[in-house]
Amino acid sequence: MLFDTHAHYDAEQFDADRDEVLGALPGAGIALAVNPGCDLPSSRAAVALAERYDFLYAAVGYHPENCAPYRPEDLEALRELAEHPKVVAIGEIGLDYYWEENPPREFQQQVFRDQLALAAELELPVIVHDREAHADSLAMIREFPQVRGVFHCFSGSAEMAEELVKLGWMVSFTGVLTYKNARKAVEAARAVPLERVMIETDSPYMAPVPHRGKRNDSRYVRLICERLAEIKGVSFAECARVTRENGKRFFGIA
Repeated sequence: MLFDTHAHYDAEQFDADRDEVLGALPGAGIALAVNPGCDLPSSRAAVALAERYDFLYAAVGYHPENCAPYRPEDLEALRELAEHPKVVAIGEIGLDYYWEENPPREFQQQVFRDQLALAAELELPVIVHDREAHADSLAMIREFPQVRGVFHCFSGSAEMAEELVKLGWMVSFTGVLTYKNARKAVEAARAVPLERVMIETDSPYMAPVPHRGKRNDSRYVRLICERLAEIKGVSFAECARVTRENGKRFFGIA
């Protein structure tokens, strides 16, 4: 049984068949999944979905692309959501310098910093989005040495992955591992001990080969696990077991 540690089932791409997709996951070998929020409305939606499905958990937070409406007083709303027993992390939070239309970098950094402080207060792990912001993301998490987290959909170098491991953090890989041009991701996966790796689909995005370009869902996390097992030189069963236990330990799921 597999653990998809990052999937956005509140996304509009699932509006037509959300319950059908989610209802089919346990029968497809998906033991657990985490749905991170991207702003207050999606965080509330993630919690509501987690209430309906035993295997589904939620994280709450402001994604850097969606943080323009953020006000410091919104932390209280996130704090209240985080009290829910199915909320296992603060996320998806971080920095994204890729899109010019994203909120200003300084504002993203403030929102990220505020949410790292909230995670420290609540003693929750964080799910970090880092796109074209590797140096600033590392600098920011170093400001909060008491916080532990995961860099999801990891896009940094093998050296950066090794640095995260030294800091006590986890690294998570998506279907990018299956892409022909995924040399950097494969090198990072080789560099990180399997005990510090999680796997995710980032649904509905980032579908693995042979489904690349289509809507993704947690059933395809099996393909990511197969590729990771090949990279690490272990059996599929061992890779599934270790990554599942890594995720359960990271999120504090019994």
